[in-house]
Amino acid sequence: MRVFVITVSDTRTEVDDTGGALARELCAAAGHEVAGSRIVKDEPAEVARLVRELAAARAADVIVTTGGTGISRRDSTYEAIASLLDKRLDGFGELFRMLSYQEIGSAAMMSRAVGGLHAGVAVFALPGSPAAVRLGLEKLVIPELSHVVFEKER
Repeated sequence: MRVFVITVSDTRTEVDDTGGALARELCAAAGHEVAGSRIVKDEPAEVARLVRELAAARAADVIVTTGGTGISRRDSTYEAIASLLDKRLDGFGELFRMLSYQEIGSAAMMSRAVGGLHAGVAVFALPGSPAAVRLGLEKLVIPELSHVVFEKER
């Protein structure tokens, strides 16, 4: 599958984007093509615009975002992605928080990880920490990636 990674952050750069780098590394190691990556500011309009552009261009089968899924004033990835979804995969967020709870306890409830389909492209929004990226990709996204893409094409 072709995966595009978007890091949503007001502070990360190519040098210190550990979550985005890990997402690219894990997807490539699982045999998927990393179609590209970009860092965008935590502005819902910018995030939504980029996802819409990538989907319209069919630049990837799957878009993975890292960062901006918490509850701080600047965290807006959830709003940007959820507003675009034609079909939500509610189980993704539910399972992510369940697995996260096993690792970090009750703080997992503050994650607003979300997934679904936008214009025929699977989109998964993960927190930006490398531990959360690893958890979400290794336990949920990568094992089901081929299945998700197959089902969305039916």
